[in-house]
Amino acid sequence: MTRLHNRPEDFADEMIEGFVAANRRYVRQVPGGVVRSTRSPEGQVAVVIGGGSGHYPAFGGLVGQGLAHGAAMGNLFASPATGQVRSVATAAQNGGGVLLTYGNYAGDVLNFDAAQEELRSAGIPCETVTVTDDISSAPAVEKHRRRGIAGDLTVFKAAAAAAEAGYELDEVVRVARHANERTRSFGVAFTGCTLPGADAPLFTVPEGRMAVGLGIHGEPGIDETDVPTADGLAELLVGSLLAELPDGVDGARGARVVPILNGLGALKYEEMFVVYRRIAGLLEEAGLEIVDPHVGEYCTSFDMAGTSLTLFWLDDELERLWNAPVDTPAYRKGSVVAAELDEITEATDAAADAIPEGSAESRRAAATAVEAIAAIATVVDANVDELGHLDAIAGDGDHGIGMQRGAHAALAAARDT
Repeated sequence: MTRLHNRPEDFADEMIEGFVAANRRYVRQVPGGVVRSTRSPEGQVAVVIGGGSGHYPAFGGLVGQGLAHGAAMGNLFASPATGQVRSVATAAQNGGGVLLTYGNYAGDVLNFDAAQEELRSAGIPCETVTVTDDISSAPAVEKHRRRGIAGDLTVFKAAAAAAEAGYELDEVVRVARHANERTRSFGVAFTGCTLPGADAPLFTVPEGRMAVGLGIHGEPGIDETDVPTADGLAELLVGSLLAELPDGVDGARGARVVPILNGLGALKYEEMFVVYRRIAGLLEEAGLEIVDPHVGEYCTSFDMAGTSLTLFWLDDELERLWNAPVDTPAYRKGSVVAAELDEITEATDAAADAIPEGSAESRRAAATAVEAIAAIATVVDANVDELGHLDAIAGDGDHGIGMQRGAHAALAAARDT
């Protein structure tokens, strides 16, 4: 299969540049990602989302009025760096503090947490809510360990609507946590995905078989079965989700839910509609009231063939926030009053102290360090695919890409200084 890219390590940067060029009505580029191109009211909480690229429309496609104020985007399936998150949050904030919210993955947690501390040190109030909707990734008693998949949308949407409604930061955090608790997802895949520059997919599924409960980067699932009929798949998805009701939901009958059938990148919409036909019937048979069903692509896995079902269990507040209008490049709801375009000043870090002229000895040591870093980058380049394959056995397969990007960034910085 043809992969359209220049250099894989530059893929995210070039993708962001093209995305912004195509969506200037909605977003502007800042170091590390994008922020709204429209002005937010002074004192409004800024909702900043993010994660690796390869999941469009998450994350940049969800930046705009009624949804995120900014998105930090790393390379393919790789967390954005701490500096990227800090840069986007600094550009997006408008005096009301910042909520960082993203899927619960180790690299994202590490870098977003570090950015949070740096923002707080700079006097910007900042809080975090991680999305943990994937029921297959940990048991209910350890749901804080679960991954975030397509349920990102419900948490982002509720939190951002609360911010737009003028909630203070602590209340936006409360809403985000509540929305996360009321969101459950479960996914399957029929084929793996192949990242730009790679000669093989991150993982494979035998012909005629289906991986059950895997993550959106190809993290191991809980089972592998024969590919069922469309109705059989619907029954698996609905049965798995109805087996675990969120706290505060006293039985399924009479409850209001938003069902989101999400395509992972290569499953055709027509196929998803066939599956959703049976999902709707099963939910109605269980006595649930279906509100605003969604069928489409909301959090993809590059070109993976698969799907996930999310159930968002509403109460009066969450339903009001869910129905609030949105206007972003990839997600629209209702009609917003268009805000004025904003002149965004790129976020910059505090100026570094001037580096004094080095001695002859220090310059020789620096030259040796550059050679060592160049050697590291060469070795990483030669083994990037294998590092990714090793990581895919237990994780998300981004280790090779992350090391490659980091090694080349270190080499460029060393040569510049």
